[in-house]
Amino acid sequence: MRPTDTAPRVQSDQDAAWRARLVAAKDRFAAALPDAAARQRRILAEILTDNADTAFGREHGFAGLRTIDDYRAAVPLRTHQEYRPWLTRSAAGEARVLTAEAPRLFFTTSGSTGDRKRVPVTESFVRRVYLPFFQAAMGVPAQYHPDAFGRGAVTLNLRHDRLARPALSDSGRPSLGPSQADLRGGFGVDLEEPGSRAPWAELPVALDDQAHLDKLYVRVRTAAEHDVRSVIGHNPTMIAMLPELIAQWWPRLVEDIRDGTCLGVPGGTPAPARAAELERRAGGRPTPAAIWPHLSLLYCWTSGVASLYLPRLKDAYGPSVTVLPTPPAASEGPVGVPVDQHPSAGPLAVSCVLYEFVDASRDVAPDSPTLLHDELEEGRDYHVVLSHLGGLYRYVLGDLAHVVDHVDGVPRVEYAGRATLSDTVGERLREPHVVRALREASRIAGIGVTNVTCRPENGPGRPHHTLVVAPDQPLPPTRLPAFQDLVDKELCRVSHDYRHARSTGTLGAARVVPVAASAFTEHWHHRLAAGMRPPEIKDQVFQHDPAAWARLRDHGRHSTHTEKRPE
Repeated sequence: MRPTDTAPRVQSDQDAAWRARLVAAKDRFAAALPDAAARQRRILAEILTDNADTAFGREHGFAGLRTIDDYRAAVPLRTHQEYRPWLTRSAAGEARVLTAEAPRLFFTTSGSTGDRKRVPVTESFVRRVYLPFFQAAMGVPAQYHPDAFGRGAVTLNLRHDRLARPALSDSGRPSLGPSQADLRGGFGVDLEEPGSRAPWAELPVALDDQAHLDKLYVRVRTAAEHDVRSVIGHNPTMIAMLPELIAQWWPRLVEDIRDGTCLGVPGGTPAPARAAELERRAGGRPTPAAIWPHLSLLYCWTSGVASLYLPRLKDAYGPSVTVLPTPPAASEGPVGVPVDQHPSAGPLAVSCVLYEFVDASRDVAPDSPTLLHDELEEGRDYHVVLSHLGGLYRYVLGDLAHVVDHVDGVPRVEYAGRATLSDTVGERLREPHVVRALREASRIAGIGVTNVTCRPENGPGRPHHTLVVAPDQPLPPTRLPAFQDLVDKELCRVSHDYRHARSTGTLGAARVVPVAASAFTEHWHHRLAAGMRPPEIKDQVFQHDPAAWARLRDHGRHSTHTEKRPE
């Protein structure tokens, strides 16, 4: 065999070993579930012992704490805003603030509200929390879709975005998103992302780190010359946007492939035959399925708003494509890890993080009573509270987890939505209420929904909630009143407080404003132009920005966004 012929085989063997490690990590995680209570006690003991001699540990008396009740009494629940002074001191370089170890870098993230967060990352956190979770989380696609899941050109990872020049904290430590960090060299651990060895993992042309749309285009343009089998987004908005972007980019993309350019500058080998093949496959309707006919796997969150639109993406990605859920998690720490092919959820990562919960019907206060993992009930939503070796102690994540069922006695949870509350007259609506009501109303009415955002409005008459909804087909005006009634009835069904506010007459009926799907596409571009990275742009069930709300609500009457593709 010629030397050039050995490279694919070596790569295949290396990827097989990589996948085997992921499957083994997932199996170890699953094997630990029956021992969950002991694992949780062990994590608490490690937290108290390892970080007793820190500013936080001394102030809260870690050295004298033994039990979970001791810990609850000594440490109040804190949101990110309440935790910020500690995190700021750590980022400024003060030693032993939250952890005995100095942070090696900081994860920065922007949630659905745009509030930027900074989370310390220590070696203990990476080795004992992040690595076990990271590897186990990818075990399911590695096991069930081995031909579509690898580090090479089979996987287009829309999340992965290494930075040439990451920002620095005040103490000079790298400060970047988890999807931008290369943790292999700094920590010497096996943390390679799927698609991390694909030809597009390192951009073939020099681009500014902040040229987010151009970087995304170049990755897709390069991947269009290969037989991609899986697309990873983690954030499902990326999966939903890719068909829209491909359609916008199509003339330039075909031209670049034909001419061997990227954004019009040299960046490849001319491939006129491939360009012609893509045009023939697309037939005037470019989609991911037309570019990559062997696509078999999408990997992203599947719950929350994504549960409305993901089923309708089959046409764009191909009827045989499988959608597997990435784990419910945040930059601050893991929540669940899928251990099988469940469509939306995974059991709590009880071997990595100490969990407490507050019922989602309540607001979280510093002294709120909490539940442990074995006290949760199926079918209910809970605020998630994390504690782990990375320096977060009784940290209120701001996400809601929905308990689907149990695996070996451990709750299997899915992401239910942000804990944001809409409460004008006591209706106390949360994101899951809106999503569940709209999903059921859409099912009953036979109306597909591609996206939604909601905002309370006062307007004429009583306060009410307006839902801006993008149906997958034009909604005739004659059908709108009945659909609005259905949405309002479903909101009453899923939320006791909403039902009470409606029955007492203090809240008016919900209203639905149908808009074209392009309203949400343009909103995505506006957020990108404002400085957010594509993986950070998440669905917004509640819209807090008045300007964004006006653009979405009035879409079609005076839209101002015109960006279509990179120039």
